Amino acid sequence: MATLTAPSAKHADAPINQKLTPSDKVALHRQMVRIRAFEQLSIQHYQGGKMGGFLHLYIGQESVAVGTISLLGENDHVITAYRDHGHALASGMNMNECMAELFGKATGCSKGKGGSMHYFAPDKNYWGGHGIVAGQTPLGLGLAYGLKYQDKKGCALCYLGDGAVNQGAFHESLNLASLWNLPVIYIIENNGYSMGTSQRRSSAYKSCLAERAEGYNIDWEQFNGEDIYEVRARTQVAIERAHNESRPSVLEIATYRWEGHSVADANKMKYRTKEEVERYQAEHDPIQVWKRNLLQEGAATEAELKAIDKEAWKEAEDSAEFAKNSPYPTPESIFEDVYWEVDNKTESGSSGRHFFND
Repeated sequence: MATLTAPSAKHADAPINQKLTPSDKVALHRQMVRIRAFEQLSIQHYQGGKMGGFLHLYIGQESVAVGTISLLGENDHVITAYRDHGHALASGMNMNECMAELFGKATGCSKGKGGSMHYFAPDKNYWGGHGIVAGQTPLGLGLAYGLKYQDKKGCALCYLGDGAVNQGAFHESLNLASLWNLPVIYIIENNGYSMGTSQRRSSAYKSCLAERAEGYNIDWEQFNGEDIYEVRARTQVAIERAHNESRPSVLEIATYRWEGHSVADANKMKYRTKEEVERYQAEHDPIQVWKRNLLQEGAATEAELKAIDKEAWKEAEDSAEFAKNSPYPTPESIFEDVYWEVDNKTESGSSGRHFFND
């Protein structure tokens, strides 16, 4: 990966990036800073015993979610795996509902029943948050199928980690995506490690993981994810392919997570060196890459960016207070949100017969 330098003209001058106003660029920075503040505060409260379950942090990967999701329109959808906080906030979810979910409170986006890995916001075309490795890949396919069935011009961005590429469900999804010409874009966020196992020890490949798409006659690309200009320019090509040709794509975006696989990853400094982590933090921090772009272009000043940092931390701290002061789900609510048909008292819910009624 490149060091912290100015963006190449090739990507900064891409038509999709030329449309960005200075305020648009600052907004992208604000989104990344908000995600990082949320994640950094989350780990503090987790370690303080305020949260249970798992916590998979997105620190270091912010430019991937923000860059890709910033390109989406009304009929575009997002679905992801268990490292889902960044995608949720980039999709428009607010910190209160996200933090309350981590605290297991009824005001959380999944009413305190889903936790870190199960954020959902259907009203924002955000479909989770899935804990089963690669379990979201056939669901992303289904979103794309729905768009095509309804004759809507849109796409489904389906995010997965580098470890998920070896799961059968992903390959079955690629097969159908190509056979049925579905507008799904599989985004492999390659942070180098499948839990604690390096890519070279966990996956067989020739040049890169995305190249596996060749076997399914699917277009693919591999590129660096630390600069939003590049993320947007390269992803836009796949979005136009989905919108205009109803064809799938596989994108492998190189990124790096600063923390362990989850907060339970006690060996995060044993399968990679301290020097490696510090090098990525110092030379490949996507927030610092984008900050340098903003300053060099005169889109923002140091003082303005510092104010954004302060605002993001205040928002995160306020969301934690909101979560602390929110009620837990009632014991009776455990029977709710199990089956939509039952909750909404439909005929199918009472009869148990749904698709195959006489």
